[in-house]
Amino acid sequence: MVDEKKVNQVVDTRNGFELPLLLFAGFRSIIDALHRDLAEHGHPETRPAYGFALQAVGRDGAAIGEIGRRLGVSKQAAGKTVEKLEGLGYVERAPDPADGRRTLIRLTPHGVDLLTRSAEGFDRQRAEWARTLGADRLAALEEDLRTMYPGGAFRLDAAGWFTG
Repeated sequence: MVDEKKVNQVVDTRNGFELPLLLFAGFRSIIDALHRDLAEHGHPETRPAYGFALQAVGRDGAAIGEIGRRLGVSKQAAGKTVEKLEGLGYVERAPDPADGRRTLIRLTPHGVDLLTRSAEGFDRQRAEWARTLGADRLAALEEDLRTMYPGGAFRLDAAGWFTG
């Protein structure tokens, strides 16, 4: 049975604004470490928003309008992001095999390498958190965050949400 008095004492001693700041600080520490690692492995120009954009492109490629919808940004904003990613060699334009009038944005081998290294880096960061916090505490934290996150699927429109 939960002792409500103890719960209220803990809640009363903390400021509500600290929770989102602590969550963001944890997120930021993971992302900053990941980007240091990526820079050392051939991706010095990458930015956090690029990962969301590359995920929106997906394995099969997507039209710019679809990328914009997935990211929650306008087609024009998606187009600017695609131009930047194309200039960095992460994506390329190709005719849509299903509709020759459409152009697909597809990942290049450099883009696939970035996503592969990112996944490996996230695994290393998680392992570091498990070493620091303990595997059981980290698993409990992850489960608690899943409980608090409604909807189940992760959204790619975070970059647009921050800037929009």
